[in-house]
Amino acid sequence: MPAVERTGPVHTPAAHEEHTVHHGCTRLRGVAAVLASASLLLSAACAADDGGSTGTGGSPTPPASSASAPAASPSPSADLPPAKGSVEVVSTLTKDLDSPWGLAPLPGGDLLVASRDEATITRIDGTSGRKTELGTVPGVSPAGEGGLLGLAVAPTYGADHLVYAYFTTESDNRVARLQYDESKPAGQQLGAPDTILRGIPKGTVHNGGRIAFGPDRMLYAGTGETGDTGLAQDEKSLAGKILRMTPDGEPVHGNPSADSVVYSWGHRNVQGLAWDAEKRLWASEFGQDTWDELNLIEPGKNYGWPEVEGEKGEPGYVDPVAVWKTSEASPSGIAYAKGSIWMASLRGERLWRIPLSGSADKEPLAAPQAFLEGTYGRLRTVAAAGGGRLWLVTSNTDGRGTPKPGDDRILLLKVR
Repeated sequence: MPAVERTGPVHTPAAHEEHTVHHGCTRLRGVAAVLASASLLLSAACAADDGGSTGTGGSPTPPASSASAPAASPSPSADLPPAKGSVEVVSTLTKDLDSPWGLAPLPGGDLLVASRDEATITRIDGTSGRKTELGTVPGVSPAGEGGLLGLAVAPTYGADHLVYAYFTTESDNRVARLQYDESKPAGQQLGAPDTILRGIPKGTVHNGGRIAFGPDRMLYAGTGETGDTGLAQDEKSLAGKILRMTPDGEPVHGNPSADSVVYSWGHRNVQGLAWDAEKRLWASEFGQDTWDELNLIEPGKNYGWPEVEGEKGEPGYVDPVAVWKTSEASPSGIAYAKGSIWMASLRGERLWRIPLSGSADKEPLAAPQAFLEGTYGRLRTVAAAGGGRLWLVTSNTDGRGTPKPGDDRILLLKVR
């Protein structure tokens, strides 16, 4: 039986995403360098403010000078985040959401949220939390870990009102764009899906689903290997990959192969995408029985699955920047704010902070730090809200959590 998202401390070898609880510490690369520079970290200047993409296809990104791939190894930032951060829950924006998955901030501060199982897109007022259903995306076939997943707002949204969605059909996973017409009645505001990429393999599990526009204004998608591990190493398959395409779904100049949207491979199930202030791409990924991962993504690189899980130092494969015991994470969405990557965890039921140095050989800057452990249950999606704030979406109504009254909800956090 193929793997499923981890739900609790039950070890089922055939269901690779359920594990016994481990009590090991989070591991990270470059610990010695971190300890040697501890005094520097403690005296660092104020944390860098929000930068890069929201990581969830949120507010339109600024124009880039070209459509080439973002640089992967920039010089370090002048201002470094503190070794230890903080999280304050400012408010609960809205409650009673059904299987929320994708989240996309709109210009002006409102949010779009996708219901995985209902296949609906709902607008959430960013101040009052009032919900307005835009409509249902036709052709979505929810089952297992599939359904209506990631959302992204086009960088040209102010002119064309295009919203992008990643979803599962009866035959595949695909990416489509829909026009959002606010002049129509509620429930009828979504135009017909215009599919820009089809043929992404689907499965009961490991459908990936996160999409986001990068600083280069290109669309990125994280996919899963559907439980068929060999697809991750098959460069001709769209499964187990990070994809990079134009807003029309075409390959981009600077991709590893000129005629392919494949950007990186060897992934098990990519669930989060975000860019930091240096325009470097980060991705969170489900491991199997041992290590979950945060990876710094470079074009044309192989991230190892299924040959490697976690840090192995094997030639030809890129090691993750940080890894977690599977009981501590089951990572989903990520976002960048205040000089750190923030990672939502499903089975781990906590929000991880990973402070960054801005230098590829010195990441992360300090040990990852956990917040909100067990407070709100499973955490699915996180998005930058500007001004050192984050939107955080819970995931307790997806069939694997234990819903409480009011679940699921969107929280507003202040972080540093």
